[in-house]
Amino acid sequence: NTPDAQLLFPLLDAFTPVRGRRGRPRRRPGKLHADKAYDDKAIRAEVRRRGIAVRIACKGVESSQRLGRHRWIVESCLSWFTNNRRLTRRYERKAEHLHAFADLAAILICHRRLAKITN
Repeated sequence: NTPDAQLLFPLLDAFTPVRGRRGRPRRRPGKLHADKAYDDKAIRAEVRRRGIAVRIACKGVESSQRLGRHRWIVESCLSWFTNNRRLTRRYERKAEHLHAFADLAAILICHRRLAKITN
């Protein structure tokens, strides 16, 4: 098991450009919200060096309640993905296969939500 904090920088590097506004597409998020597990000076410095605003709860100082406003969105999205049995078991040997199943799950979730709206 790899700690989540070790996978933070590869995750930030893996962002694809996001279009939507005029000008050059964004390659990184504007702000990083994280819980107390990511409270480390080296992590904060590296995220700031990349030009991303840091919003990480400090250990022993801040309550994690304020970060919950943003965190529940991510948690609810993850629960939608776990409704697909194939993704909850995660027995795929190749990352490409798991990624393909995640894409299919996202398509199904969007389709179901749009079908509810149009009916």
